[in-house]
Amino acid sequence: MELLEKISEYLKKHELKMATAESCTAGLIVSELASIPGSGQSIDCGLAVYSPEAKNRYLAVSFDTIESCGLTSEATSREMALGALDNNDANVAVANTGIAGPEPHDGIPVGTVCFAWAFRHNQKTYLMTETQRFSGDRNQVRLAAAHYALELIPKYHGEVLAGNAPSVDEA
Repeated sequence: MELLEKISEYLKKHELKMATAESCTAGLIVSELASIPGSGQSIDCGLAVYSPEAKNRYLAVSFDTIESCGLTSEATSREMALGALDNNDANVAVANTGIAGPEPHDGIPVGTVCFAWAFRHNQKTYLMTETQRFSGDRNQVRLAAAHYALELIPKYHGEVLAGNAPSVDEA
């Protein structure tokens, strides 16, 4: 609970309003944050988008990206985060797509999750992506991924504030 309280306080302190675009966590990122009283002022929305069609419809993820890079890819998570940032009243968006289990898919091991964090600051958009692998059963992977996504918001937002994060035009 301490992690979630710290993240909620960080979002409030920095006047960040979050949107999530979640595939393998299916809304768990926003749900975990919402478990903290008062966190609602920092949440705009949480989208659970599993299918390629939903990713395209709600977030403008390109079918070409999905086909060429795969559903579980940093390229797909990048487009998900940018779509969530652009289509909502948020200045931070967190996205993920991955394989929670129970079986590997397209040669990608269970526990593989691709993340993206997008920030709008001083009329510029910044974006960071990474891939992690978590162990455990399906729900353990989902919870670990949700907490990881939240945990890195202060780190990446700090890089934006320090001028050390790439803007989308530079990424």
